[in-house]
Amino acid sequence: MFEGTEDGSPEEIELRIGAVLTNLPIIRSLAASIAMRADFDLDSIADLRLAVDEACSTLITQGAPNTVLTCTFRVTMDEIRFVVTVPSTSDAKPSSDSFGWRVLTTLTDHTATWVDGPDDADTHLIHIELAKRRTEGLPG
Repeated sequence: MFEGTEDGSPEEIELRIGAVLTNLPIIRSLAASIAMRADFDLDSIADLRLAVDEACSTLITQGAPNTVLTCTFRVTMDEIRFVVTVPSTSDAKPSSDSFGWRVLTTLTDHTATWVDGPDDADTHLIHIELAKRRTEGLPG
């Protein structure tokens, strides 16, 4: 059961990992572990795991070479919110017409994407955010 932090605020977990497809199993495993720890049901855990995989693989293919993928999980009593970002030389956000985007919107309760930048090095930061809410109400 989710207990949050000592002061009752949402828990935030961040993972910074090389933006390569071979790192996807680590990210999927972390997503599943977080959802299990938050007492989500098995279907929701599987949905979150697949959605996180799709979001990360989408951004890895858009990322600049030799960059870092930043994954942030924010856990509250009724929701896990996931934001993944990657530096890119392109300012194109992921297509909302793609099959992958359909997967994300089907498996999650909220999906968004945006691009920040460019910075001084002419690099953009591409973001995907998704949220999975508890399906069976609050624990307890």
